Amino acid sequence: MRYGFVMAYGDARAAAELAALAEEHGWDGFFVWESVWGIDAWAMLAAAAMTTDRIRLGTMLTPLPRRKPWDLAGQTSTVDNLSNGRVTLSVGLGVAGDDRFWLFEDDPGRKVRAELMDESLEMLQHLWRDQPFEYAGKHFRSRKIAGLMPPAPPPPVQQPRIPTWVVGAWPRPKSMRRAALQDGWLPNYVVPPGAEPGEWSPGLLAEGVEWIRRERAEHGLTMDGYDVVAEGTTAADDPKAADTVRPWADAGATWWIDADWSSMDPAKVRAAAERRLTAGPPRVS
Repeated sequence: MRYGFVMAYGDARAAAELAALAEEHGWDGFFVWESVWGIDAWAMLAAAAMTTDRIRLGTMLTPLPRRKPWDLAGQTSTVDNLSNGRVTLSVGLGVAGDDRFWLFEDDPGRKVRAELMDESLEMLQHLWRDQPFEYAGKHFRSRKIAGLMPPAPPPPVQQPRIPTWVVGAWPRPKSMRRAALQDGWLPNYVVPPGAEPGEWSPGLLAEGVEWIRRERAEHGLTMDGYDVVAEGTTAADDPKAADTVRPWADAGATWWIDADWSSMDPAKVRAAAERRLTAGPPRVS
């Protein structure tokens, strides 16, 4: 089990300072969220890369259909090289039905966003190399030419790709398959039609993990190195914080991500983050 922390709000300087604090106190990952119009997530992570040596750095999460995959490939490769191979990319379809996230464009709908997601994931596999390639999708294309000038960005340190965690809506097979064939599952729960409404639970996570295990086996893949992410909030002063995490670990989670979204006030977020990080992760013995 590894332990990450999400900075709910802050600038690049805050990210650099808090990531160093997280590393000092035994956390395994430091994450920021990617805005539509706001402080650049990859600038924050680049700053954090310069103040740390061990901790993984990533987004929680990147709305992949909103991004041009070649722009994202350049940003992620840059930070992966700067950090000597410590980037994790977390991606999802993006939030629907909330005006905050659609200030400058219309939501094309879930179907189109899913198409963009799949094509982007395919293109990233090529874009994380330094060679021209051909690609012809419904939304994106790439022409192969003899030489690039200026050249493509250097490939990331991590090969064959930067580890990519994908939101998978349990128990929707298409959504889950997308996550299963990448490097990690960010769970989202969709109550099946006709089922009684309920909350996300370790039991449901375990069901999803077993489904992913079978799906990966069908494609000749094992669970070795595959990540399953559980997210929640634990208090800095809670001596039993590990009790919150343990059921998720027992269900198959490999990462616990501590995230407190109760405030977006920079001063409050900074103070709370310092307290939580200094207390250390809620390790399950």
